[in-house]
Amino acid sequence: MRKAAAGAAGVDAAAAASSTALTTSTPTRTTSSRVDTRFDKFHDLYATRTLGLKTSPVRALFAVANRPEVVSLAGGMPNIADLPLNVVADSLQHLVATEGTRAMQYGSGQGEIEIRGPICEVMAVEGIHADPDDVTVTCGSQQALDLVTRIFCNPGDVIMAESPSYVGALNTFASYQADVVHVAMDEEGLVPESLREEVTRARRAGRHVKFLYTIPNHSNPSGISQSVRRREQVVATAQALDLLVVEDNPYGLLNLDGDPLPTLKSMAPEDVIYLGSFSKTFAPGFRVGWALAPSFVRDKLVLAQESATLCPPVFSQFAVAQYLTHWDWRGQVRSFIDMYRARRDAMLEALAEHMPAGTTWTHPSGGFFVWLTMPGGLNSASMLPRAVTELVAYTPGTAFYADGRGQENIRLSYCYPTPERIRTGVERLSGVIREELEIARTFELGSSTRGGARDLGPTPNQA
Repeated sequence: MRKAAAGAAGVDAAAAASSTALTTSTPTRTTSSRVDTRFDKFHDLYATRTLGLKTSPVRALFAVANRPEVVSLAGGMPNIADLPLNVVADSLQHLVATEGTRAMQYGSGQGEIEIRGPICEVMAVEGIHADPDDVTVTCGSQQALDLVTRIFCNPGDVIMAESPSYVGALNTFASYQADVVHVAMDEEGLVPESLREEVTRARRAGRHVKFLYTIPNHSNPSGISQSVRRREQVVATAQALDLLVVEDNPYGLLNLDGDPLPTLKSMAPEDVIYLGSFSKTFAPGFRVGWALAPSFVRDKLVLAQESATLCPPVFSQFAVAQYLTHWDWRGQVRSFIDMYRARRDAMLEALAEHMPAGTTWTHPSGGFFVWLTMPGGLNSASMLPRAVTELVAYTPGTAFYADGRGQENIRLSYCYPTPERIRTGVERLSGVIREELEIARTFELGSSTRGGARDLGPTPNQA
């Protein structure tokens, strides 16, 4: 207990020092002279949209969490240890020898046809019938999301997003000064009635609602997948509201318990912009993603891409195309599924064995994440220093809300650690939660005294 308290105290002291530094950096102005203690002399030149670029308050802790003795259940880094690296190496060598002058040259702002065709074959597995001409290649689906937000959103516009939602998306929306309104979720995914209510309320207030952002398959962070029935309801509701849907689908092929589910794009081709990525089904380092959009939207995406990067990395596109053409990528995805299933099952079994009474969590059918809700009004952000001291790391739930909710929630990632490390990490985390509950009971602390509004996130399956 002393070790944990000392660790927490150290982090608190660092936070206090950081807060003091921020306070003292505020300029003091007088009528005769200016005394400026800021280190950044360009402070007054930055655009107001940079106010949306925020540093994570726990980033420094993750530097500690990367130590080998710490079990990190925090990051969503894919495990690519099972990739056939010899095949990839031979493919890249062949690419340089035969197509090197093309692969290392500038390319099209829309992306090369050599990759756009195979992308359509990948999407066909989930019921999407697409033309390569409607695909815009991007630097991962994160850039696709950035471009979509850029061409649609003005400052003050509203984006509907699941509750909770992907932290990378929330950061992108904030960088364009868009406001996020969270839509409720339950065990079947996004709730159509909540979507209708939130859109109607925003429009009645005179606000411009630009689109719904959703991850229907194995959502990050909740792990929840929308049922087929729920997908149909969400699409119908969006169409009735004349609301554009942005479907982010990095995990769709990683269904651990069955065949991939039909995409929203396959249900409403003209009303959905679909974002895809090879980061989870091949390798994230190549940074190849894409957007599939109606033709008028595609044209604007290409123009935005050209102004941002001239063209997406051509070498990466050729490399991924070679892999898809000359290797059994479907078999490789099945291999990933088997690996991730073992890790997910290890986490769910460890949670059931070790977590204290009152703790609940989701049971994902695929993807990388479990969403845990702690009992007793505990605060996951303030508990993190103690957890790192006890050699386990996680991501606090507050990262996945635009409005400060999620304090009682934790996102746990099972994709990277081995099953044995996962079990060790869950056991350590359960010990931290038990200690926090004991402290709360000892000092009669409840959710009202531990800060912030309660939020249980999506309705979890009981463990």
